[in-house]
Amino acid sequence: MCAKRHSPHDQDCSFCGRPGSQANPIIAGPDGLSICRDCVGICNTMLADMEGRPAQSIRSTASRLKVPLPHEIKARLDEFVVGQDRVKKILAVGVHNHYKRVKSRLAKHSDGVDDDEVEIDKTNILMIGPTGSGKTLLARTLARILDVPFSISDATTITEAGYVGEDVENVLLRLLRMANGDMARAELGIVYIDEIDKVARRMENVSITRDVSGEGVQQGLLKILEGTVASVPPQGGRKHPQQEMIHINTENILFICAGAFVGLEDIIKRRLGKGVIGFEQEEEKQNGPHLGHPAVEPEDLIKFGLIPEFVGRLPMVAMLDALSEDDLVHILTEPRNAMVRQYQKLLKMENVDLEFTPEALRELAREAQRRNTGARGLRALLENLMLDVMYEAPRRKKAGRYVITEKVVRGHINVLDVEEKTKPSAPPSKKLDAAG
Repeated sequence: MCAKRHSPHDQDCSFCGRPGSQANPIIAGPDGLSICRDCVGICNTMLADMEGRPAQSIRSTASRLKVPLPHEIKARLDEFVVGQDRVKKILAVGVHNHYKRVKSRLAKHSDGVDDDEVEIDKTNILMIGPTGSGKTLLARTLARILDVPFSISDATTITEAGYVGEDVENVLLRLLRMANGDMARAELGIVYIDEIDKVARRMENVSITRDVSGEGVQQGLLKILEGTVASVPPQGGRKHPQQEMIHINTENILFICAGAFVGLEDIIKRRLGKGVIGFEQEEEKQNGPHLGHPAVEPEDLIKFGLIPEFVGRLPMVAMLDALSEDDLVHILTEPRNAMVRQYQKLLKMENVDLEFTPEALRELAREAQRRNTGARGLRALLENLMLDVMYEAPRRKKAGRYVITEKVVRGHINVLDVEEKTKPSAPPSKKLDAAG
């Protein structure tokens, strides 16, 4: 029986189980079976693996990979992310060195050269910072700059083998899906694992009971962080003995782990407090201990609950600062895809101008700080603030202008009550015309 080209949108993929609304197009086959485009790509990859073609494919893909210089990477990050200059430098250097290592290794293997040159170790990255400080945005922007597949996984959904949850290898399956089943691209991608602090041991001493989402998960992640050929079930979930596996080499995949690590600062304070004497102790009493970026030592992370082997797989540590009120104001207006600019562009399509007063922007920043949600909270505040405007603007018949003031942000007045008519543009002067 011939397979149909397309199936109804409510058809589920028989391999990954995703509905047609999420995995469209779906190809329907006999006996009610169907397969989505991503799974077709994965099957093609498996066939290529059997025929021995992936090594050549990944070398070809790597040869086309352009690795920007560190200052170029930071300049691009500056376009999208406000502040965090030191973190941007750490990420720029780490990413540049990682992909330079990848291209060097693949070129050496391609030429058949195997000498005693220095072998460059893999350098994964650990980002530490409060919620809303830009960890995910930085990682996502790096992937966009390098044009490599990027996947996000939550460490809290991963459990030790034998318990309900996901295997650690599922983070690789997400990356393969983001690469549309292209194994060569996936094996050069970036995997971002969030909430990694949540898999820390609850105490420094090893518990006699099994830690379902703690040390066991860290142990499971060790191999794929270091570099191994991982066996991944094509439809996700747990592995089964009779199941056909996808084999993914993680040697060239960059892993970025991130978390808030609440309480780590207290561990650092206690360590710095030992042996602080004289005027340094007085300075600490007045200003608090110096918790600059070099202050985070491996022993601090181990005391927090990460096992030494796991800490060793994340040699580069980038500690993000909490965003200040000024940073939040800049985030609203300065980046290329700033939130205010996005709303202004949306309303411009309806022939409506949108303006935020400086006081309104400042009040939005203060409210985000009061809620302790960082930049992530700004989006929720704006969505709520702009709801009435976005609802009314599409049915307007005339051009108009909305001004968001401090009173509007505080909820004292409705934005629709302070609408202003668009002022006609002033005609260009003769002097300007002559100059033009």
